[in-house]
Amino acid sequence: MLSRTADSLFWIARYVERADFLARIVEATQRLATLPASYSGMGTEWESALESSGAAEGFRATHKSVDEASVVEYLTFAADNPTSIRNCIEFARTNARAVRTALTVEVWEAINGAWIELDRFASRNAGRARYDREDLSQFLEFVKKTSLDYDGSVYRTMLRNDAYWFSRLGLFIERADNTARILDVKYHVLLPEDEAVGGSLDYFQWTAILRAVSALTAYHWVYRENVKPWLIADLLILKIEMPRSLIACYDNIVYFLDAIGREYGHVGASQKHAHSVLSRLSHSTTKEIFSTGLHEFITDFVENNDRLGKNINQQYLVY
Repeated sequence: MLSRTADSLFWIARYVERADFLARIVEATQRLATLPASYSGMGTEWESALESSGAAEGFRATHKSVDEASVVEYLTFAADNPTSIRNCIEFARTNARAVRTALTVEVWEAINGAWIELDRFASRNAGRARYDREDLSQFLEFVKKTSLDYDGSVYRTMLRNDAYWFSRLGLFIERADNTARILDVKYHVLLPEDEAVGGSLDYFQWTAILRAVSALTAYHWVYRENVKPWLIADLLILKIEMPRSLIACYDNIVYFLDAIGREYGHVGASQKHAHSVLSRLSHSTTKEIFSTGLHEFITDFVENNDRLGKNINQQYLVY
């Protein structure tokens, strides 16, 4: 496979997964921002949305204040935000056009159809200073459905070859990064300094985070008790049964990288690095993570995830 083809397949998956994550972040933040005054904290919800999306620096360079309307616009339709939902879907479609022959009809239609529908949403909301909540809710549901349609089409229609493996690599690297970001931002930005961990505000915020990653039902199935930070960390970091957990993402990353290595007859830095990260996750415990610091653990994980992406790029995607 040509490196440029592998690169496009890798980034199609990353962009679609990132758009899905942004939709979930906006949805969860709206839920937090509408809590009763006694639970609303210090109004840091929209700042946390920017931090978790990695868009805080770009937002502050062009906006004077952080408010719901500005953040929603910046994360959804802003042309000057390279990681807005609109740009993610457009970039995914551009990459899909470049490798149209490597995709099945179903995968192409999932991406192209989303791009066409996106233009309708953008036209409907053009020029508005503030989005109608019902329209925004429909848009966020559309984005999440787009991700499901794409993911299902890839899983059910593509051959299990290098095209499929590079696509899944992009998805799981992006998903691991997103899960880590949302955990870290909740723990260090969202909860005010004068609010007790385990208090009512903490409870509602963690519940919103679980909803954002579609894990609230799974949490109650696994632990059968009230939401607690250390149990959520256990679920989203160390439970391999949880699809969005860090260890589940890396279990898949290792599997697909090994498959690519066998196909091309070469095991390089990316395979070794992925195995190292998975080994560390497999031998970690929640007690150890919290004793050394959740923030420190997540920061180290994100750095390793970024390094893996660079290794994959140098090994397979540079052209």
